[in-house]
Amino acid sequence: MKRQSIRRHRHLAALLTIAGIVLAACTTGGGGAATAGSSGSGSGITVGTASSGLGTFLTGPDGRTLYVFAKDSANTSACASSCADNWPPLTVTAGQQAKAGSGVSGTLATLTRTDGATQVSYNGLPLYYFKGDAKAGDTNGQGVGGVWFVAGAAGGPLGSSAPSSGSSSPPSSPPGGYEY
Repeated sequence: MKRQSIRRHRHLAALLTIAGIVLAACTTGGGGAATAGSSGSGSGITVGTASSGLGTFLTGPDGRTLYVFAKDSANTSACASSCADNWPPLTVTAGQQAKAGSGVSGTLATLTRTDGATQVSYNGLPLYYFKGDAKAGDTNGQGVGGVWFVAGAAGGPLGSSAPSSGSSSPPSSPPGGYEY
């Protein structure tokens, strides 16, 4: 009986170890800042493009939509703390650079965030993902709070024109505290 109990414990330990490895693999890169790539120096990520009714826009290496924040200034991010939890910055490991994929004609560069991370910018605008986008092609962050816009491949935000002069109500914000 004792031998059978030891065997069960070994099997259970092996199953828990495998489950832990699988869980760790499934959660890597999920909700935090999207950090790119390999550890080789000089390597980097590729920023690509996709198209929708909004136009042609930038995508991260995983194909997910990239956004710009109207409150940012040239090469300076104004999104930190809980803002960055909902709008994870596109980051690279120090020493890495972003490479332009097909359709990307602007200037890709990096900036150092207040938290020390290295964030990718496009034509001086810091780039972000939106936590509310579940898959490549989603553009759920477009227009959130009147300050978040899909990053256009031609440079600048897509669809960020000011409301017409006849409109006196501010843009609505979706639930979940995504406006900053």
